Amino acid sequence: MKHQGVNHQPELPTARSIRRTCNSELYRTIKRMKIWIPEHKVKAAEKLYFQKVAANLLWIHEHRSNRKKQVEWWEANVCDELAEILGVDRRRFAEAFKQAYGC
Repeated sequence: MKHQGVNHQPELPTARSIRRTCNSELYRTIKRMKIWIPEHKVKAAEKLYFQKVAANLLWIHEHRSNRKKQVEWWEANVCDELAEILGVDRRRFAEAFKQAYGC
């Protein structure tokens, strides 16, 4: 028997959960790099990262089960700007992100 009106698609995340996830991912990435970054740079990077994810939320949500594809998106759309804000080597930053993200 079919249930009508039941949507089994996961809901889009809230702004709060997106912000918390972005901040956690960035924190784990920086921690893996084993360097100190001034707090004002980290805050600016967190803000940019949240904005990028929020602007592309539908695509990210659609590919939520494909971490490799998400990392490819991150490298193409976010990595360069974050590395510049944080003042870190882009290649090293991307590798740290992949490790922190589990890819």
